[in-house]
Amino acid sequence: MKNFKRLLSAVSAAALCGSLIGMMPGTVTAAGGLGTYEVETLEGADVWTSIYENQLPGYSGEGFAYLTASPISFEIEVEEEGMYQIDVRAAQILSGEGGSRMQTISVNGIDYTFNMPYTPEWTDMTFGVFRMKAGVNEIVLKPQYGYGAYDTITVSKAVLPELKGTATLSDPKATPETQALMKYLNSVYGKHVLTGQQEIYGGGHGVQTSIRYDASQDKCIDENGKEYTIVEGDYGEDEQGNKFPWHCVDEKGQDYVYNTQNRCYGYNNYNQECDYLYETTGHYPAIRGFDMNTHNPGFCWDDGVTDRMIKWATEQNGICTLSWHCTVPRQMADFEIDDEGNITKISDDWQQFTYDTQTDWVTANVMIEGTKENVFYNEAIRLVAAELKRCQDAGVPIIFRPLHEAEGNPGNNADGSGAWFWWSKEGAKVYNELWKYLYDKLTNEYGLHNLIWEQNLYAWSDESALWYTGDDYVDIVGFDKYNTQYNRHDGKTSGPNEDAESKVFWSQVGYVDNKKMVSMPENDSIPSVENMEVEQAYWLYFCTWYDGESGAPQFISGENYQNVDTLINTYQSELCITLDELPKDLYGSGATVPTEATDSTETTETTAETLDTYAPEVAVYGDVDENGKVELLDVIQLNKNLLGMVELTDNGRTNADVNIDTKVTGDDSLLILKSLVSLVTLPVTE
Repeated sequence: MKNFKRLLSAVSAAALCGSLIGMMPGTVTAAGGLGTYEVETLEGADVWTSIYENQLPGYSGEGFAYLTASPISFEIEVEEEGMYQIDVRAAQILSGEGGSRMQTISVNGIDYTFNMPYTPEWTDMTFGVFRMKAGVNEIVLKPQYGYGAYDTITVSKAVLPELKGTATLSDPKATPETQALMKYLNSVYGKHVLTGQQEIYGGGHGVQTSIRYDASQDKCIDENGKEYTIVEGDYGEDEQGNKFPWHCVDEKGQDYVYNTQNRCYGYNNYNQECDYLYETTGHYPAIRGFDMNTHNPGFCWDDGVTDRMIKWATEQNGICTLSWHCTVPRQMADFEIDDEGNITKISDDWQQFTYDTQTDWVTANVMIEGTKENVFYNEAIRLVAAELKRCQDAGVPIIFRPLHEAEGNPGNNADGSGAWFWWSKEGAKVYNELWKYLYDKLTNEYGLHNLIWEQNLYAWSDESALWYTGDDYVDIVGFDKYNTQYNRHDGKTSGPNEDAESKVFWSQVGYVDNKKMVSMPENDSIPSVENMEVEQAYWLYFCTWYDGESGAPQFISGENYQNVDTLINTYQSELCITLDELPKDLYGSGATVPTEATDSTETTETTAETLDTYAPEVAVYGDVDENGKVELLDVIQLNKNLLGMVELTDNGRTNADVNIDTKVTGDDSLLILKSLVSLVTLPVTE
């Protein structure tokens, strides 16, 4: 806690305290005419001069108040809505040396709890910063746990520090693209908030179709007789020996995958949430969240996440953030290795693996060479490293968020008792060793230098600092906001909770001495622009979790989690940055995005109809969108042009005329599609 205390003393009014009570030197004086009050004179207080036989000399006024059975309250009037600091001169002798006692303060009916340390002498403390409305505000000290002695209480205008963070990465060998992204992130931090949306992963958002394979014609056809292009060279075989193609595609480039159970084709709509945002707000998020859950020993399969990340960054100029729900065997007896460390037994049933604490997996063994945990995790790292290397080779930097929500539930849980993931179930010490182990493996052994390391604790309680691995291993710190249904601070009992969570925000700033940027990598309800601006809680970014399946929470489209009007206002506000407002040279110079994106030639324009285009130096047949590559997006672009939805440039139209007959028709679209599955070579001259 040394760094936190040092930051408190360095900032006027000691405004950085969040979810804890911090000690601060010196006498607190009132500012702005708000004032200091003798607590024993307030409503509900009794005058104490000692706590039974325990003398507490040195109090001011007639005595002090001892918070036992009755609340103590007062009202204060402020001229303008904003953030105000509440400080006290207090003592606490009940918990015993080294202990703490929970205290509750209510501001305008909203409760906040804090741990007051054992302090047998009068000591200046800060409860932290609170939002107050213009006019009269009610402040109440509640005896829910109580037994704190209060001499004075001071309310002053909060003086919050300028947010800094850093553009310097922990990895000195970071790629130029990664350095550029970090520079950009730091340039907007404290001025803007980046919008973000997590996509579903694995087999989520599955859509089944009527497309079936007709073996007699070797064609994929739907119920209306429409034919789909078979991806050659990728055939499977059922139990009866019947062959079938695993993939077929339509004229728009949509890939359909064979379902062996239903014997038809379908796809996963990983764009569902982003498409909803565009349809609702007119904008896509600047950041898209991905997960490497499917790349795991035992049941490893490719859900296309790496391809989607590369396309999001290189074709749509977006920012990628990546979590990793790494699963381990539920029972280590189901996993075996030989004397050389080769895997000899492993289940291919994903249900036999878990990322929660219900496993006999020993986390500390990961760092012990030759143990089963060490062999398994090393294999998991190898699989993920291969995908991250593909991103690095494509010039794609990633905000990497492994081992997330570290300490879990709040409390005295440095032993891991509050954890809900296996990586932290053995406590802060083992967790930090694991973080360093993973960092070293990916950075030094696998040579991955496209990662911005984001450490995502959860409760940010008094003990959270024990879980922070350190500045040398962390680039960004984050908090996951899930409070729509509970722990509300907005005075409402239902509907979306649009809290800015400024208490947690400033607590995180304090924990890292304002040296690291602070983000919200997962959230249910998005904080409102008004709340973030009034409370000056300028999170680096938020990233709303995906809509669930089969009755699970609909985090982005559900009315219980998002107010549509607020969502529209957020994505259309000047405060929040969307995909089309990112600088076009995002991975080049890392320049700051202008406030008014539409007035700048440095920003990209991304809509539902057009993707970012980069004119190639040499025309390429099939390269309809002129980004230097021939891909499914060119087919989509051409089809939209034929439908009158978008216009092509002269160069784009020349590239689209792949049969060189001076006319661009549906035949050109089909030929480009066939070239992607190696049926023809462009241009087609016969």
